[in-house]
Amino acid sequence: QVQVVESGGGLVQSGGSLRLSCAASGSIGSIILMGWYRQAPGKQRELVATINSGGTSNYAALVKGRFTISRDNAKNTVFLQMTTLRPDDTAVYYCRVNAMGRLFWGQGTQVTVSS
Repeated sequence: QVQVVESGGGLVQSGGSLRLSCAASGSIGSIILMGWYRQAPGKQRELVATINSGGTSNYAALVKGRFTISRDNAKNTVFLQMTTLRPDDTAVYYCRVNAMGRLFWGQGTQVTVSS
């Protein structure tokens, strides 16, 4: 059984920073891609950033230059360092793991940015 667990969300003021973590555990095999997505109220879930096993990352235009994704392959963990946060970054942030030809999602962690 595979588990994907996020942590690190919370309430922060505009301009502040937060660091999210996501750990995958269980019989997950080799992880191809790990990423972060987010969903704001009334909106569709959208890509934030992804990173592959070689360390190549990809970012949504809205977060490029403010967010940094990193990964610890040995621990099946991915991080999202978020800086210069804005109220429109408020959303539930989800971790997604691509492994064994399947997609695994975490339960999400709330990030709220106050103005």
